[in-house]
Amino acid sequence: MDLSEILARIGRDMAVAPDRGKVATYIPELACIDPARFGMAVATADGQLFCVGDAEVPFSIQSVSKVFTLALALGRQGETLWQRVGREPSGHAFNSILQLEHEAGIPRNPFINAGALVVTDALLAGRSRDDVLAELLGFVRQAAGDDTIGIDAAVAASEAAHGDRNAALAHFMAAHGNLRNPAHETCAAYFNQCAIEMSCRQLALAGRFLVGGPDMPRRIPPSPLRRILALMMTCGHYDASGDFAFRVGLPGKSGVGGGILVIAPGRASIAVWSPGLNTNGNSQLGTIAMERLAAKTDWTVFS
Repeated sequence: MDLSEILARIGRDMAVAPDRGKVATYIPELACIDPARFGMAVATADGQLFCVGDAEVPFSIQSVSKVFTLALALGRQGETLWQRVGREPSGHAFNSILQLEHEAGIPRNPFINAGALVVTDALLAGRSRDDVLAELLGFVRQAAGDDTIGIDAAVAASEAAHGDRNAALAHFMAAHGNLRNPAHETCAAYFNQCAIEMSCRQLALAGRFLVGGPDMPRRIPPSPLRRILALMMTCGHYDASGDFAFRVGLPGKSGVGGGILVIAPGRASIAVWSPGLNTNGNSQLGTIAMERLAAKTDWTVFS
């Protein structure tokens, strides 16, 4: 199997794809990103790294950050975290408030916005926002082996200025006693975590801690690692998680910045970025590229 040639072919096909989706417009800083961008990187378990296209161009990872905050929260709180957030697919949009009203302020899973706010709130317990963000950046930088990774202040400010729906989710959960810190403080930390900026190369390297295998970074114990991968498979693409599992067959987590982090357990960490989104808020070309990569490599958790 020649991964270089597989990625090169995918890159050529994506360059001429007619339907690139639409960039997120509700965060103004994301609305100006060129939809023609496409990058992909694969970091294999044997230490190789393959890149194509705009794999070195930094982008806002947005909800892909939820994978890293969940790892940190499980490390701090363990199984008690599941008293505040569920583990089931939502079947609704990533920013929906509907289920919170029916389920007493307990979000369905940690990858929808409400669930991620609870995870961030858990990390804030007894600590400042700056402490939490420093821990998160330290975790990501060590996982990627790259100290240059940072937060895009302009994106964070843009999210804060247009984050009324997330604020509504936070206040609703606070009304049910499922937020322990002031809602504005939890939201501020959340907006900053989503504004972490990384390239596909950096993101693929950072995701290696989820791959497993003797030569991969061991940032968390095996039990929470398996749980995170299970949630990435069942909930990582919001109400299109089942479709992604059907088409790709690998755990993945998407973000409205157009990035997707995908894990082939024991084999590779894959990052793909194309800012145009489909109707579910996932990268249009990123999803297609991952489907083709999985088919060409025969990487799947179902064989």
